[in-house]
Amino acid sequence: MSGPPRRPHTLSPSAWNRFEACPRQYWLSRQGLPKKAGMAASLGTAVHASIEDLAQIDLTNRDDAETNWMPSLAADFLKHRWEEEKSVFMKTPRRPKWKEEDYPKAKKHQVGAIYLLLKFVKLPTCSLEEITIGMWKKVLSCVLAVEAELRTSDDKLMGRLDLLMAEKSQSGEVVSWVVADLKTGRAPKNELKPEVQRQLLLYRDILLSNNPNAPPLKTQGWYSENAHAYSAEGDSVMDDALRAWESSHVTDNPLEATPGPTSCGGFCDWKAWCPHWMSWQQSSGMQSDFVDMVVLIHSYQTSNGLAIAEFCEALDTSGRVIPTGDRKPLRFDHRAKEVFEVMLEQGHKGPVFISGVMAKGETLRAGHWCDVLPFSPIPDA
Repeated sequence: MSGPPRRPHTLSPSAWNRFEACPRQYWLSRQGLPKKAGMAASLGTAVHASIEDLAQIDLTNRDDAETNWMPSLAADFLKHRWEEEKSVFMKTPRRPKWKEEDYPKAKKHQVGAIYLLLKFVKLPTCSLEEITIGMWKKVLSCVLAVEAELRTSDDKLMGRLDLLMAEKSQSGEVVSWVVADLKTGRAPKNELKPEVQRQLLLYRDILLSNNPNAPPLKTQGWYSENAHAYSAEGDSVMDDALRAWESSHVTDNPLEATPGPTSCGGFCDWKAWCPHWMSWQQSSGMQSDFVDMVVLIHSYQTSNGLAIAEFCEALDTSGRVIPTGDRKPLRFDHRAKEVFEVMLEQGHKGPVFISGVMAKGETLRAGHWCDVLPFSPIPDA
């Protein structure tokens, strides 16, 4: 098959993680298919950007003793970035509901990230009102880079770090560099997840490959949920990354699918185009109140979003599906209803992929959290 024009092959940590989870998932992500917006990702982007703004402000000629300046500035930065991200989100056709009610959560994460910066320079955490200009100048004096691109000299590997910080001695000498990757997800209970560990170690290794005379280098995941920094330690992952780069060249023919609980059973944004996940789901016996499914829609009522859904099952791993005759009421609500009606207006007839259908109860429910897409699997070569 022919896909979009080929970009130079460069592997990022997120692409590497996707490739390790399932090469087919990675391949589909490179086919120019509609990308999905997500509320958690948008919240994280807004918080990250607001912290990066705070890490680049000019406080020259400001009185070191000044207080009560941070709350309004932090709020202004976050609100601007929130609205900016909302605009991008709402322009993305494949999106769930925008949750304005999550803004207080974003504010809490921003405060957590500010506390992480204060802790880094060994200052006590305090209310935003109590942060002095002098305290923040100390933070700024340790910021080496903000939102910086990392790239190996051969362009094979790349990444984008949030903050590069200088750890200093009491006399002000730089004793180490610290790659700080801001995280707005759930904080680890004990140690970093393997995919996060891999990401941070790759950042470290790329930075060292470009700066052989750098001081000692640390990498940390900074989790704003609990304002705690988690260190990533271990041997170089550069050789593993280069092997993954070699194996992950995108060809015209789809890469191998590796169905399993971390790919088909987890969050995969590309199931509407994958011919393998249904067979795995049918054979795995996996049970959940929220189910990905392919259905035929009968008797749809635009007034209330009610329909009759006929379940389909995979005929084989070619992507062909057959109706089972098993039917159940289904209600489309909110964003799912909007998207399905657009599909009808565009003349779609045939199987429909719906992610995360609430299957508990007599009536299935496809709500604002669901993906609703034509089921259009790309077959194996």
